[in-house]
Amino acid sequence: MGKVYGELFSDEYQKSLIEQFCYGNEDPDYGHRLFFENSGGSLRLRRAVEAKAALEAFPDCPERNRGRGMEIGQKYVMGGTKDILETVFGAKSGALVTELSASQCMFHAVGAILEGVKWGTNTVTTLLEHPSAHDAVEYYAAKTGREFREVPANPATGGIEVEEVLKYVDKDTTLVSVMAASNISGNIMDIKEITRRVREINPEIYVVTDAVQHAPHAVIDVEDWGVDVCNFAPYKFFGVRGCGYAYVSDRVATLPHPKLTKKDANVWALGTPTPGNFAATMAVIDYVCKIGAHFLNETVTDRRTLFVEGMTRIHNQERGLLFRMLEGTEEVPGLRHIPGVEVYTDIEDLTKKDLIVAMGIKGMEFASISEAYLARGITVFERVRASIYSKRIVDTLGIPGAIRVSPLHCHGREEIDEYLKVTAEIAKAAGN
Repeated sequence: MGKVYGELFSDEYQKSLIEQFCYGNEDPDYGHRLFFENSGGSLRLRRAVEAKAALEAFPDCPERNRGRGMEIGQKYVMGGTKDILETVFGAKSGALVTELSASQCMFHAVGAILEGVKWGTNTVTTLLEHPSAHDAVEYYAAKTGREFREVPANPATGGIEVEEVLKYVDKDTTLVSVMAASNISGNIMDIKEITRRVREINPEIYVVTDAVQHAPHAVIDVEDWGVDVCNFAPYKFFGVRGCGYAYVSDRVATLPHPKLTKKDANVWALGTPTPGNFAATMAVIDYVCKIGAHFLNETVTDRRTLFVEGMTRIHNQERGLLFRMLEGTEEVPGLRHIPGVEVYTDIEDLTKKDLIVAMGIKGMEFASISEAYLARGITVFERVRASIYSKRIVDTLGIPGAIRVSPLHCHGREEIDEYLKVTAEIAKAAGN
């Protein structure tokens, strides 16, 4: 299978991966099921759940300077902060923002920029953004008296084009916010090129990217991208709910923000940290690094190198699954070839897509399609205009709504084929 179409793991290795997740293809009450709704919250890595539970059992304060409290603080809070910044984000400087959710991280970072920076008269974001990023810019633009500009998506590709962003940016633009990948179309945005081009217009522009959707599928590199803010959500990245993380560049880190008066200017944490959340995220990083180590020379020990290799392998596996989902095989037709199935924002170049498919079935309402899948043991979800999380996005994509289908790298050929067979059955039952 060529580069464009990914490189699938062996069946044996793929099965060894899904066994590391809780309820991979089995629900304890409902029995066999395929969880293809990972964009709404991914399958949980068993080791991450166990790591969080283990740390929650200890009452020791991680800010103590002796005993177990010191051990927990150094290993998980300090070690975890370093691991997330350097290994996940690829950061060589900057600071980590920690909150209950990635959405809170985004609001805090955007707020610090737009309230702390006095120059500029406008802000730019896109109509494709998740509300947590879009609304953060909208809220603080209004609060600081700046014009709020929205870039439309390209309905043909499901993405945001660089040239289109440039139409909305000028020398008075304070901040540009563009997501790394769409949570509905799966399209990957060229953040590095967007950053480069907008800074040709104004070298001081702050660039923000929401990587919540992209993080579980591909490498993040804030240094290479040149961004000032980037976030991810562990619950969508094989981890646990109740925490969110964001990288902020040095120039954002020291902007005025809520903090204890005597803390250093670049500290964003308020209150006692939660070691279990760091432990769970570190377990996810360990998992990705082990995938990298599986494919690299055993002498490689650098954690970022292993992580990048692991995420690259994950991305290639998922591209292979995406190609199989769209094209199928000689025995099982893909979505592009099942009568009555509509694939939205479909593009040939799968290097520009994460493993997300937006689809529909002629003659069926989206909610009914989700229910039909659920009755046959497959969990997906509809993104429709009635939802505040979806209306603006499906409108800019020019589609009526969509069933969002989002497997993970730990799924394999068998799961994709099962999904395709069920899809053909539902489409046929609908009269197609």
